[in-house]
Amino acid sequence: VSRQLKEEMRRGFARLEDPLAGLLAMLESSTDWKGKGHSLGYCITTELQLWIKAHPAVPQSGTKLKKLQTRVLGLLSQCPANLLDPLISIYQLHTLDRNCLLEHVSHLYLQGNYKEAAMLSIKLKLQPDQDVEKMCTPLLLQDKANLVEDYVAEYPELQRKLLQTLDVWCDPNFNIRDITRPYQGLSRYKPEKFNRRVLSKLVFRLLERFSVDPALCPNVINQQHLRTLKYLFYKRFVEKTMTEENWADHIQSTVGDSRWLQAQLVQLLLRHCDARGAARWALHCHLPPEILPRAVAEELHNLHLQDRVEEVTKADNYESSKKKDYYQLPIPRENIHFLQTWEETLQCWEKVLQPGQVVGVDMEWKPSFGMVGRPRVALLQLALKDEVFLLDLPRLLEQADSQGEKEKLPRFIQMLYSDAAITKLGYGMSGDLSSLVATCSALKDTEKQMQSVVDLLAVDKQVDGPSPEHSQEEKGLRQPEKGLSLLVQHVLGKPLDKREQLSNWEKRPLREEQILYAASDAYCLLEIYERLCKDPESFGLSSDLTESLVGKQSKKPKAKKQLNKQEAPSPSGQECRGGRTEPSCPPGPISPQEFSVVCDNMLQGLGRYLRCLGVDVRLLDNEDDHRRAAEIARQEGRVILTSGFPYQTLRSQVGEGRCFSVNCSEKAKEQALQVLKHFNVQVSLGDIFSRCQ
Repeated sequence: VSRQLKEEMRRGFARLEDPLAGLLAMLESSTDWKGKGHSLGYCITTELQLWIKAHPAVPQSGTKLKKLQTRVLGLLSQCPANLLDPLISIYQLHTLDRNCLLEHVSHLYLQGNYKEAAMLSIKLKLQPDQDVEKMCTPLLLQDKANLVEDYVAEYPELQRKLLQTLDVWCDPNFNIRDITRPYQGLSRYKPEKFNRRVLSKLVFRLLERFSVDPALCPNVINQQHLRTLKYLFYKRFVEKTMTEENWADHIQSTVGDSRWLQAQLVQLLLRHCDARGAARWALHCHLPPEILPRAVAEELHNLHLQDRVEEVTKADNYESSKKKDYYQLPIPRENIHFLQTWEETLQCWEKVLQPGQVVGVDMEWKPSFGMVGRPRVALLQLALKDEVFLLDLPRLLEQADSQGEKEKLPRFIQMLYSDAAITKLGYGMSGDLSSLVATCSALKDTEKQMQSVVDLLAVDKQVDGPSPEHSQEEKGLRQPEKGLSLLVQHVLGKPLDKREQLSNWEKRPLREEQILYAASDAYCLLEIYERLCKDPESFGLSSDLTESLVGKQSKKPKAKKQLNKQEAPSPSGQECRGGRTEPSCPPGPISPQEFSVVCDNMLQGLGRYLRCLGVDVRLLDNEDDHRRAAEIARQEGRVILTSGFPYQTLRSQVGEGRCFSVNCSEKAKEQALQVLKHFNVQVSLGDIFSRCQ
């Protein structure tokens, strides 16, 4: 609005005997203000609001104001959201009798104006006097979960009531049609958005946003635990990529003392093992005999100690025979130090913070399996040429806190990352740092201060892989290697043994296998770096790789954008020349026909948009588990597009760079542009609508 028009408005307000009545008469006689955007009616209303603040004597009171308030209430249901606050302020609607306001909102609700009733309730803070289930149910049926979140945002008691209601609906024995039946004729009704899967996601979002104890929602939590159990069985009995001890750790921590989950575990055991195998695992997982089927209980009774010893010995021999197929640490076991005290850690600092030092850095955390909360780092690994230090972060943070020295750990880590004289090696370091910040908020600016950082994720896709014959030799023996394990195989000859990757890293004491895995993950970075710098041409890399990598990256942190596990790397690896001042070389352009993706079920709009542009898209159904995306990606060679918590689960199931996290708050067009730019997909006119819609 021009300054001249604003001045004319103010002069008009001053000439009116009753500006409030004048505005109301204008709104009642016109309709332009009912649309979205900044109409003339909107501009006049907001300008009057400002003018009244500058002229405090203008607002009325008494019977005349009450009559105006009653008329304004009749207009509010037709108001766009941006007009509600100005009108409530101008006509002082918060001073109206509360019962009158509640009656008006109830009238809106009975007319089917559920969104308007909720928005007005929020603006006038009427929620404590309303039935949260009654107000929110039609909003959820219309896929207005964001409005539901806003409705309970300031009221912890309402948050708990809503979560308890949603949890009842998520009970497998609850008939969800009992909820939907009264609203069959509802406008903008979206039944596909009202199912247990969608409601469970909302529960987890609310639990995290409002920091509510998950124990309030036993049905949702148990169903999530059941999905975790099924995933663990898939990893152990189908993929065969978890050790027995690792698998059993997760099974026990997932099931706990829940009789319902114990019964589910028994059914899964019978599906994947015979009665004797199920009995052995029932014994291992401490399942109560009374919940076991008769055949399994009999086998458990007959399972003698000698039989168990023989089976364990057989398993140990099998595990030992497989170790020779994987990368082995070249340093003795006594050179791996597990640090739980600050006295030990100070000695580690003295060795690590030496000018000219090259340090392999890695981190481990307990898998979330889709549960609430961001992963918190449980172990920080620092590898030097002759030894590896494993820092027990939870224990060290607890000690520092009890001593009133919270800054101890962040100070050390910031010194390490910001020291240009120390070369830090990692693989997806920015993703690790995100988890580190979730563990210790004082480290939030560490990434901006990083110097002399080499992220080997950047060169991974440029390294020439093994010959097809070599790949064929291993076909059928185990799952194909991916990520860091594949890079280790390409450069050092043997892959990493990743069966401990999904360990419970918070459990103490760590098992010996966990300690060796954690040390290997960090130490292998040193060997890869040394081999690539010594002979880059042998791996298909440019001859100036050494000059560009050794200690020169991140001298201008803003010019360098770390790739991480949350932001998938480009197919050709970005940052291969991080030490140069010019932008890093982008991946080679590909056409939409060459780009295949699978979209998680919260990104269906993005999937349809990409398909319009000619991209090969598979869409997950609303009922599909997020992990279905990983199965499709592995089987069909697709990139996973997902968002939020599922990313933490999915990224570990596919190769690095094959899972991309999309900003869910953006519209489909902006999301699509982000994806196309990241993977350098070039869309031509002929690609548009080239695929069946």
